[in-house]
Amino acid sequence: MKIPALPFTVTDWSKHPATTHAGETGHAIWRTLDIGDLRVRRVEYTPGYIADHWCDRGHVLYVLEGELDTELRDGRTFRLTPGMSYQVSDHGDAAHRSSTRSGAKLFIVD
Repeated sequence: MKIPALPFTVTDWSKHPATTHAGETGHAIWRTLDIGDLRVRRVEYTPGYIADHWCDRGHVLYVLEGELDTELRDGRTFRLTPGMSYQVSDHGDAAHRSSTRSGAKLFIVD
């Protein structure tokens, strides 16, 4: 991830339209700021959300609220709670997918 040249920017997430993305179950609500190839998002997963795909994209993900379970394709699982983050690179050996029983609010840069 490389942050492209841009002026100092303040983001009022309430002014970015919400888009809904269905999971295998539940859904994700994204508010997105695109800056060149960089994507910055405020994401909310509904209770019972399970991603419908394995993701190979690199992220820096920070849990704001709730509880997030992240499963790696190799079978390892990690539970993240508020104040925790994970960092993963593009197309590495850590394809991952997310789920949550109770719902979660996240801040993601990718």
